[in-house]
Amino acid sequence: MLAVLLAVLLAAATGVGAWLWRRSRILDASARRARTAARARNRRLLAMLRAYRAAADTVPDAIVVVERDSQRVQWFNAAATRLLGLRAPADVGRPIDERLRPLPMARWLSGGRHAEPMADVASPADPSLRLQLRLLPYSAELWLLVVRDITKLVRLEHMRRDFVANVSHELRTPLTVVHGYLDLVDPADHPDLAPMLRELQQQSLRMTRLVEDLLTLSRLESRDTLEEEPVPMAPMLAALRREAEALSQGRHRIAVHDEAAVDLLGSQPELHSAFSNLVANAVRYTPAGGTITVSFRLDGDDPVLSVRDTGLGIPADHLPRLAERFYRVSTSRSRESGGTGLGLAIAKHVLGLHQARLEIASEVGRGSEFACRFPATRVVAREPR
Repeated sequence: MLAVLLAVLLAAATGVGAWLWRRSRILDASARRARTAARARNRRLLAMLRAYRAAADTVPDAIVVVERDSQRVQWFNAAATRLLGLRAPADVGRPIDERLRPLPMARWLSGGRHAEPMADVASPADPSLRLQLRLLPYSAELWLLVVRDITKLVRLEHMRRDFVANVSHELRTPLTVVHGYLDLVDPADHPDLAPMLRELQQQSLRMTRLVEDLLTLSRLESRDTLEEEPVPMAPMLAALRREAEALSQGRHRIAVHDEAAVDLLGSQPELHSAFSNLVANAVRYTPAGGTITVSFRLDGDDPVLSVRDTGLGIPADHLPRLAERFYRVSTSRSRESGGTGLGLAIAKHVLGLHQARLEIASEVGRGSEFACRFPATRVVAREPR
């Protein structure tokens, strides 16, 4: 009986051993397949990573991955070495502000997703290169800094600016001569030529205004800063009222409100030019019987000068392009009004030199409002007069 029991136990042990052996073989085979699949997956990932890095290195723009909190460089492509002077691996892990001096990177990065593109700045690696920097959200912990070489664009812009300035300057003298001779001719002495003479005088004046506006715009575009002084706003608003009334000739209601009771820090001639262009546009494009309202107020801490009219209004799809040179909502209406198409461009450049912005709101059939919003740093306490 004992022999039979031992035989049964031996058979069972043999069967279990065989099962365990087969199971171990299956597990070993499964583990080998898993390891093989993992190695293949790793090879594919490495191949993809190399392909992505090769693609990033062929992009002409510099791409830099920056940690949001520490502002340290995590990775950059080959173009970052040429445009920014970053070198691997020495600059990986270093604060980007320390590496890209004298660019104000720390202050700019602190603006986060609201940071405006940093345009036309000199490259830290090569001062002859002009760069444009943009900050893009990459993840919750990372920023993507994209840097583009705009040297050729800047050079072309300078050429365009110089060409416009030179041509405008050369046109000024012959236009002055033509206009002077036309003034010597009295239409009453030549009744048959009177309509022609009036048209010649009007077109001569229009061309003179256009040349003067082009010269003003070229002068503003060539400057980065303006001479600053306290600008008394009460006399400024009084002057704008007189100009509006002279242009309107009694066809509109003119209202001026001085609610801010402060002055501005800036260039008085340039600010007057910007505000005057806005007032002139409001008068030109508002039908007789309408109202032009000029107001100077504080919106929180920001001083705002706005010009509101009850004119025809502007369709929403035109608003983003209104401040472009020569852009016209209606060519025929602009020609009839005598505008040059440069007033808003001049106003925008003047405001930009004062760290201000032009805000435009309009509704067809109800009128428009052009608001010049200045930073609180431009506020100057008004002295009693």
